[in-house]
Amino acid sequence: MKKLLVVVDYQNDFVNGSLGFPGAEALEETICEKIRAYQKAGNDVVCTLDTHGEDYSETQEGHKLPIPHCLRGTQGWELYGKTAELLKDCRKFEKPVFGSAGLFEFLRETPYSSIELCGLVSNICVISNAVLARTAQPEAEIVVDAACTASNDPALNEAVLRVLEGLQVTVLHHGS
Repeated sequence: MKKLLVVVDYQNDFVNGSLGFPGAEALEETICEKIRAYQKAGNDVVCTLDTHGEDYSETQEGHKLPIPHCLRGTQGWELYGKTAELLKDCRKFEKPVFGSAGLFEFLRETPYSSIELCGLVSNICVISNAVLARTAQPEAEIVVDAACTASNDPALNEAVLRVLEGLQVTVLHHGS
């Protein structure tokens, strides 16, 4: 059975745009290596795109996080750097909230032995989609590589990696 890599919201606004943070750019090469490895092995790669409209400020998220970001069609909404080219032909799931309903439905219909997630932001969209993957495919191994995800708050990133382990997600830690 095939494996799946889900690249979560590795978009300009989360890397160096309105919600960008130090360290997000540093993930680019490890994420690109992972994409290439999955593609070379004949496994599937999909991505999610945080996608908001001009009404963002009126949404629940907009009230709690009043920083417009990932507005459809803007530079901030586009995939970041080299990942844009590597992911140009992959299936994309636009999502107005943290977890992707479209990805969940896709996973309910397409079995995988393993579903790995990488991208941004670990404590919001990565964990949300990991939980959806676990729900859609309870027998697939769900994996998050700590070297391929981050948060603007390093302590929160470490905490979410521990929470993911508690949710029976395999968290890969390199050099430990």
